[in-house]
Amino acid sequence: MEVMTLAQTGLFAGMAGMMIVFWIIGILATVFWIWMLIDVLTSAMEGTEKILWFLVVFFLHFLGALIYFFVRRSGGGGRVATR
Repeated sequence: MEVMTLAQTGLFAGMAGMMIVFWIIGILATVFWIWMLIDVLTSAMEGTEKILWFLVVFFLHFLGALIYFFVRRSGGGGRVATR
């Protein structure tokens, strides 16, 4: 019976460790999302473009923040120079 108790204790300790990891990942994702929302609002984009990016980041949460980060913030979304 003692072996069963030790096995269950180890299982619950492992589950608690995983829950802590998931909480940390969730908190970091939320902080990144808020950072990208603030970045959209303080950017120098035109009004319509700013509203569109805000809605993308707001409704798609972490995925929208990643899209904004890699497309717009990294310089990939700049306007093409015309002659």
